[in-house]
Amino acid sequence: MIPKVFKQIIDLGDGRTISLETGKLAKQAHGSVVVQMGDAMLLCTVVSNYHASPGVDFLPLTVDYREKFAAAGRYPGGFFKREARPSDAEVLTMRLVDRVLRPLFPKDYHAETQVMIQLMSSDENVMPDALAGLAASAAIQLTDFPFEMPISEVRVARINGEFVINPSRTQLEDADIDMMVGASADSVMMVEGEMDECSEEEMAEAIKFAHEAIKIQCAAQVALAEAFGKKETREYETEANDEELAKIISDFVYQKVYDIAKAGSAKHERSAAFAAIKDEVKATFTEEELKEKSALISKYYSKAEKSAIRNLTLNEGLRLDGRKTDEIRPIWCEVDYLPSTHGSAIFTRGETQALATVTLGTSREANKIDMPTYQGEETFYLHYNFPPFCTGEARPLRGTSRREVGHGNLAQRALKGMISKDCPYTVRVVSEVLESNGSSSMATVCAGTMALMDAGVEMKKPVSGIAMGLISDGDRYAVLSDILGDEDHLGDMDFKVTGTADGITACQMDIKIKGLSYEILVSALKQAREGRLHILGKITDTIAKPNADVKAHAPKMVTKTIPNEFIGALIGPGGKVIQELQKETGCTIVINEDPITTEGIVEILGTNQAGIDAVLAKIDSLLFKPAVGSIYEVKVIKMLDFGAVVEYTAAPGNEVLLHISELAWERTDNVTDIVNMGDVFDVKYFGKDPKTRKDKVSRKALLPKPEGFVERPPRDDNRSGGRDNRGRDNRSGGDRDRKPRPRD
Repeated sequence: MIPKVFKQIIDLGDGRTISLETGKLAKQAHGSVVVQMGDAMLLCTVVSNYHASPGVDFLPLTVDYREKFAAAGRYPGGFFKREARPSDAEVLTMRLVDRVLRPLFPKDYHAETQVMIQLMSSDENVMPDALAGLAASAAIQLTDFPFEMPISEVRVARINGEFVINPSRTQLEDADIDMMVGASADSVMMVEGEMDECSEEEMAEAIKFAHEAIKIQCAAQVALAEAFGKKETREYETEANDEELAKIISDFVYQKVYDIAKAGSAKHERSAAFAAIKDEVKATFTEEELKEKSALISKYYSKAEKSAIRNLTLNEGLRLDGRKTDEIRPIWCEVDYLPSTHGSAIFTRGETQALATVTLGTSREANKIDMPTYQGEETFYLHYNFPPFCTGEARPLRGTSRREVGHGNLAQRALKGMISKDCPYTVRVVSEVLESNGSSSMATVCAGTMALMDAGVEMKKPVSGIAMGLISDGDRYAVLSDILGDEDHLGDMDFKVTGTADGITACQMDIKIKGLSYEILVSALKQAREGRLHILGKITDTIAKPNADVKAHAPKMVTKTIPNEFIGALIGPGGKVIQELQKETGCTIVINEDPITTEGIVEILGTNQAGIDAVLAKIDSLLFKPAVGSIYEVKVIKMLDFGAVVEYTAAPGNEVLLHISELAWERTDNVTDIVNMGDVFDVKYFGKDPKTRKDKVSRKALLPKPEGFVERPPRDDNRSGGRDNRGRDNRSGGDRDRKPRPRD
């Protein structure tokens, strides 16, 4: 039976289109959509169980995004030739989709839900991550899930002053703004991206432009669902509620929480005080009531606590730790803390601390990226680690979490644009979060900046970062600078902004309230700028600019370009020359070929300057070409009967024969009468000898002619008679007429 297919077309306004199709594939999933743009095709399927697992009090939502190598006609790497764990880029796409979808499910919906997005066909001119959010939302619209409204995500870039929706990777190379924006038709919900020091107003304009495109994509999802047949929202078991109990608890704890919050205290002291109030509440109930209503008591306590803390900020402009809304926690910094690293720095802000290290290497240490849609490498990359002890917890380590990948990527995007393109090194930054109570990713940016400058990496400008929050009740709002971990959870917007003194370099926003005005957004961004500059001042007080040189124990990098024809000579047969050179000098030597000029780019990395100089001398000797008429110092390295083999002292390894006739003006019978092994003297270079076609040098040309010296005339090769004039053409006629003798 031929399936009935439903389709909607989204016009991007520049000749490109996106199609949404359902009814053909994966019909046993609760919702299934194929999204196509150009030759790129994504299949998204969604399934949600009809019953929640016992004891689950949250939404177990899983978003998976995978790019299939077959989509690009390629084989996966590795022995098994099979797709394995997701790449960092795939994890980042999962996070982008999850952050927009999760808030739109009801808070009391606890059924396990899975969203799977797969790239089935690739197009080099289409970046599929920009279509993943659209695919997920479109598939959900075809289901009976309790989902508030359709959303979509687009990439917006500014290229040559013009905004472009969902540009190609090639176009992005010329962009000074690159952002992913997630939104519904009414409200922006998520923003993440990087910029080339743009202003707050320019960032807001990019978000507005993206939102207009998202509105069209949301309308297309509604039209597809109506054509397919919109389903009635499923019924599910909602959480029990007891309004009377909620009022009793609120009346009991509200003022107590308000007073503790107003007192301003440290994290552990405050947590202990709040826990004591909660225990007091529980003490007012019997054991039977606690057993029956324990979950509701905890729920209503948390609700009352959140309300009290929010109102404290809105009413009095005060926060949990006693700060004003725009106040930054105390900061202290230190560089060069670790003696053996190439660069290190500590950044501590309040109860958040990050220790960053920098390691310098050659292009061989670049981070290789091998995905179906992109193959390349990163010569600057940052890794972020968030161990459990940083929040006072004990839990097992289970590899790198999605959170660590996401926060590390944000910090990397914040810093990478400020690394000079002339930097010869591959640079790896690692941030170890040692304490956390509010935005360890921004502490990573600050610590990373200082560690890079401590390592002597040439940065265009230092970068700082700050995490901001927003609390609003509709009529009033308060923007919070440098938020705490608790403020992250109770606020209406969490956004992180990084930048230099001249503009924004990266951002990440999660907006939890509907209809946030752009005026409030710009106001919040400007307050973030003030905080960012304050933090930047603390950084530059500690280290104002990059160190002039790398540390004594850190490797020095020198690059040299050589003509293509000399690459083989430097490598040697089977790599013999380069391997021996590395062993002798203690340097690491990497040779790459320039893809445009095909010249060889030699990277020399070593801690010993003498070793680096030895490698450079070897390269210079390979490239050495004497100039006709020039004088060079040479050293005798071999004695022959007819001359001496000499080596140019300025280019060891370059040898030339000094003929016995060029040793002195007088007749020389024995070479040893004039020179011996190891003698050093000057010779003059005459170029190629026309007879021997070999290089000709002369010692005697630099010596004065003896008085009365008569130079022997050159031999005449055209003299008549003699051995030199005999030939077959001069044989007698009798010889030519002689008959051949018969063969035996």
